[in-house]
Amino acid sequence: MNKHFSKLALVSFGVATTLFLSGCTMGPDYEVRETELPQEWFADMPSTAELSSDWQKWWQQYQDPNLDALVERALSDSLGLQAQLARIEQARAELGFAQANRWPLLSAQASAAREQQPETLMPTALGGGSPRNQFSVAGVLSYEVDLWGRLSRQREAASALLAQSAYGAEAVTLNLISDVITGYFNLLAIEQQYAALTANIDSLEQTLALEQLRYDSGSSNVLNLRRAEAAVAAAKASLPDLREAQQVTRSALAILVGASPDELARGIAFEQSKLTDLRAPQQLPAYTPSELLQRRPDVRAAEASLIAANAQIGGAQAARFPSLNLSALGGSAATDTSDLFSSASQTWSVGADLAAPLFDFGRLARRVESATAMREQADIAYQQAILAAVRDASDAIALLNIAEERSSAVQAQYDAIADTYRLAEMQYDRGAIGFYELLASQRELINAELALTNAKRDHFTAYTNVFKAFGGGWQINE
Repeated sequence: MNKHFSKLALVSFGVATTLFLSGCTMGPDYEVRETELPQEWFADMPSTAELSSDWQKWWQQYQDPNLDALVERALSDSLGLQAQLARIEQARAELGFAQANRWPLLSAQASAAREQQPETLMPTALGGGSPRNQFSVAGVLSYEVDLWGRLSRQREAASALLAQSAYGAEAVTLNLISDVITGYFNLLAIEQQYAALTANIDSLEQTLALEQLRYDSGSSNVLNLRRAEAAVAAAKASLPDLREAQQVTRSALAILVGASPDELARGIAFEQSKLTDLRAPQQLPAYTPSELLQRRPDVRAAEASLIAANAQIGGAQAARFPSLNLSALGGSAATDTSDLFSSASQTWSVGADLAAPLFDFGRLARRVESATAMREQADIAYQQAILAAVRDASDAIALLNIAEERSSAVQAQYDAIADTYRLAEMQYDRGAIGFYELLASQRELINAELALTNAKRDHFTAYTNVFKAFGGGWQINE
């Protein structure tokens, strides 16, 4: 009766002590930082697009099957994204380890030994001077009482690091999608410019052949013939630069989607995907500056890093105080295996260990200082992420407005120059203007077409930057 009462009393004391001390968590609790942000953006959204706060695959708004296929392949084959997903699994395992440390550890142990005690230390009646066997089987239960919240802070830090890895993966995904879209638009622009320049060379060669006939018949002079030859040579001289840009851009895009440049070229029907035929997105994100901080995965990742650093201060402070470990053992021990598990061979023990650092010459204090400094660094990084997010979003809106204005102006310029060139062709055929005036008008047209392609590319890229600045369409599983 007394034996069982003493066991119950010890267990009850341990439980009561744990409950009493569970609120003694060291270190500062994380507090959400209040950041002063404007209620509205400094620049207005373009009037041509509707505002929306609900979309996922935002790149599909460009309505280009080739682009959709490239993005989907990049999401499935990107090595950078796979590496980030592996970091998530590592962080999840670390969280599981921190959670398991808060629970008791039950282990089993078995031993078998043959020993001989010296007769000078142990009488013969007790086994001294002759060999004997020793067998034991026992279960061991150990538990660390989280007196100062060290284990709780470790779990808090591990949970925050898991969130940081998850948000980091979303940030990597967003950057990957944006890079694929930007690279695709660059490649489309180069391909369209190359096709336009090639068509212009064909036209110039036909004009040269016609001018050669006129010269041979005596209706033209050698100056016009040389001008036609120079125009063809100048146009051909621009082709190598475009081919170089085409190869570099294609290789960069192929790396992003995990394909070879040749495979990428075969998989995209450039004749069916002209940049000037694509439609601009019809929806744009509608978030206030304060909502933006919840949308940007890089901001959320920076905050999670701050939470983890804040929790690690408590862990470092708790290490300076005593630690309490409870243990219990129960089993059987005998000198013969046939006597194991008999009532006479039962053995048990219950104990508690209290350990505290006394003189460490400042080691633990320096750890607290180091954790505090890391928390300050994380706080600064979080503030920088907030400022960068607001700046990116504000700049993206303003630059989209500018790109839209530029695209409209260049389109109007191209239409006017195209009409001018058609009139110049008619006047040249009637002999109203000379060959030099026709070539000048043709050069203006090809330059206007190249400028229009660049303006369209910049316009679509500006839309992409808006989606990227507002956090894309990601949804994280909390």
